Amino acid sequence: MRKLIALLLLTAPLHAQEVDLELVLLADASGSITQAEIDFQRESTATALTDPAVLEAISNTLTGTIAVTYVEWAANQAVVVDWTIIDGPEAAKGFAAALLGPPRLANGRNAIGNALLEGKRLIETNDIPSLRQVIDFSGDSAGNFSGASIEDARAEVVAAGIVINGLPILDEGANDPLLQVYQDRIIGGPGAFAIPALGRDDFVTALRRKLILEIAGEMPGDASASATKASATKPSGASDGLRPRD
Repeated sequence: MRKLIALLLLTAPLHAQEVDLELVLLADASGSITQAEIDFQRESTATALTDPAVLEAISNTLTGTIAVTYVEWAANQAVVVDWTIIDGPEAAKGFAAALLGPPRLANGRNAIGNALLEGKRLIETNDIPSLRQVIDFSGDSAGNFSGASIEDARAEVVAAGIVINGLPILDEGANDPLLQVYQDRIIGGPGAFAIPALGRDDFVTALRRKLILEIAGEMPGDASASATKASATKPSGASDGLRPRD
C-alpha cells in the first residue's frame, strides 16, 4: 500500500504541507516524573531531533519532511510545542528551542488511554496530509488511573490507521517487566515496536534510535524490541493497574 501511495505522489503535485510522517511525541509528566526529569526529557528530545542521523533520515524520506508535535501527559494532556514541519536543520533547531522554554504543563496520575486518544485527535485535526501517522508514547509505568482504558483507546487509535510505538523507561534495568507490558498492552498497529531506555542515562540513545526507525518506516532488527502481534488488541475489561508508580 505504501508503494502505491508513493507512486501516486510522484505523479501528482504535492500539497504545500505534504509530509512523510505525522509524529506525536507523548512524554510522561505524571507524578513519578520530577521537574528535573521533565527538563531532561525535553532536552533529550531536542538533542535527538537535531542529531545529524535523524536529520539525514528525514531528508531521505519521499517528501523530505515530517510533522512533529510534543505533548506531555499525566492526568491531563498539554501541548508543549504545536505541530511543526521539520524539513532540515533550521526547522529542527527551532522546534528544539521552543521545547526548552515552557513551564511544566501536565500533572497528576496516569491517564494513558486519554493520552493516546489525544494523540489521535491531534493527528486528525491538524490538516496536514501525510503517508504515515505515528504516536510515540514514552513513560516509566503502565498504570491507568482515570479516563479511557488503555485497551479501548489503543483499539480506537489503531482502527484509525495510526501506529503506536513505545519507549518504556526501565528504571529497574534489563529485568524491568515494563517492556513486555508495553509490547502487550500499549503499542499497536502494523509494524509497531517498543524500544526500551535502560534508565534515564540511556534515554537519548533509545529515543534517537526510535526516531530514525519511525522516520524511515522500519522496525528494529532485534525481535525482542518489537511486538509480533502489535496490531492485536486485548479485551477492554482487562485491568489497567499493573504497576504502582504514577
